Amino acid sequence: MRVSVVLDCLDPKALVPFWSAALGYEPATSLEDYEVLVPREGEPPGPVFILQRVPEPKAGKNRSHLDIHPPLERGVPDLVAELESLGGRLLGDPVVDLVDEIGVWWQVMADPEGNELDVVADPGHPLP
Repeated sequence: MRVSVVLDCLDPKALVPFWSAALGYEPATSLEDYEVLVPREGEPPGPVFILQRVPEPKAGKNRSHLDIHPPLERGVPDLVAELESLGGRLLGDPVVDLVDEIGVWWQVMADPEGNELDVVADPGHPLP
């Protein structure tokens, strides 16, 4: 079985730089209404990520979102700063509710079209 992740958006091509950086993926296919991203060679396998053009803008909170776990050597602050430079926005302060329980915290963000994602600091990452 195979899984692909599809994100509805107004301008798939414009979101390629943001999601390529967020996921560590590279563009694989560009069609009129679709941009397809895949894991870079040498990276762990992952689902194909498809940016799909839709006519309507995002409305309300996403019912699902991606959690992105950067490696310790990259760190959450570095990835968050890169995503901000590509049009991403912070949504609130870092969430530290689970630090004491399981050693994990995350930063909620939105891509340039407002789609939510979390950049997650696994155990071992410095606290925010």
